[in-house]
Amino acid sequence: MRLNTLKPAEGARQERTRVGRGIGSGLGKTAGRGHKGSFARSGKGKIKAGFEGGQTPMQRRLPKVGFRSLSAKDTAEVLLYKLALIEGDTVDFAALKAAKLVPSTAKRAKIVKKGELSRKLVIKGVQLTAGAKAAVEAAGGSIEE
Repeated sequence: MRLNTLKPAEGARQERTRVGRGIGSGLGKTAGRGHKGSFARSGKGKIKAGFEGGQTPMQRRLPKVGFRSLSAKDTAEVLLYKLALIEGDTVDFAALKAAKLVPSTAKRAKIVKKGELSRKLVIKGVQLTAGAKAAVEAAGGSIEE
């Protein structure tokens, strides 16, 4: 075997179909594009995604739904049982950041009830859900707004 004798396997490489080369080729005259219309024209074969032939498209027929809070991305959720990782009895935003319970990009935090709280804590300047509030007070802790 020599480099100058290397060839691809038989049938592995097909020649490109040459369209518009006479009636005998089977793809003469219109070159397989049919008659008239946007797909018969040069450069006009593509239509926008979602285009429905002039009918009002689906994304405009359906109503807008839902609401996305802009402040949600700035608020970090802290699970109640993870407050055990904080040293000391006072929980504030700085203490949550020091314990790495909230990311550095967060501007505020909200404590969510998940799990149990075993010791009493004083929570300052952090939002709580109703369930988390009840759990903190049940453990003997207090909340300072």
